[in-house]
Amino acid sequence: MANELEGKVAAVTGAASGIGLATTEAMIAAGAYVVLVDRDEAALARACERLGEAAVPLHIDLLDPDSCATLLPGVLERAGKLDILYANAGCYLGGDVAEADPAAIDRMLNLNVNAVIKNVRDVLPHMIERGTGDIVVTGSVAGHFPVSWEPVYSASKWAVNCFVQTVRRQVNTTGVRVGAVSPGPVVSPLLADWPAENLAKAKANGTLIEPQAVADAVMYMLTRPRNVTIRDMVVLPSAFDM
Repeated sequence: MANELEGKVAAVTGAASGIGLATTEAMIAAGAYVVLVDRDEAALARACERLGEAAVPLHIDLLDPDSCATLLPGVLERAGKLDILYANAGCYLGGDVAEADPAAIDRMLNLNVNAVIKNVRDVLPHMIERGTGDIVVTGSVAGHFPVSWEPVYSASKWAVNCFVQTVRRQVNTTGVRVGAVSPGPVVSPLLADWPAENLAKAKANGTLIEPQAVADAVMYMLTRPRNVTIRDMVVLPSAFDM
């Protein structure tokens, strides 16, 4: 995909690790200038130092409303425009809902749903005015299938999937494309919150994929002809039974 994103400016949330970092690397390899958005300043600094001049950090805590609102202004200050938003940041909460910590529920829903909606809402006018743009959101296979061991997480991803598809239809004549990539289990920091028995089983059965596989899917979505929208791409480990 050399130079297929030449001249494009992308912003990636949750960019300091996992899927976000893998996708950032792929975008830069394709010629994009990428603003890495994350709350982990140290990880951002390390990533940008390694990635070079095509990567610039933007420290944002998406759970803080004032900080969340600085995404577009921060990108425009650093790059002057925004062609691609990859709303990837998220967190995980599994287990029995009756035992869930209400504060953890709030945090997950605010990050997985509310921050995504706010980020998309903030960048849309800029993209619509320019008559072009791409918005990709990280969903999950849990947004397509009711996963019994993660009811709150699944609910957040069902909400995100609905949001993506309704916004896509609102803007599909403006030149802005909107879609979701929905991975199955990915080897990433998100799995740190998985129940230990589920993680051990997934590793033993080969039902995990690497972040680069999701990055490849995102790049495929971004590099289609402008009259083609990939509205949702589900990316699963071949041995994943769902």
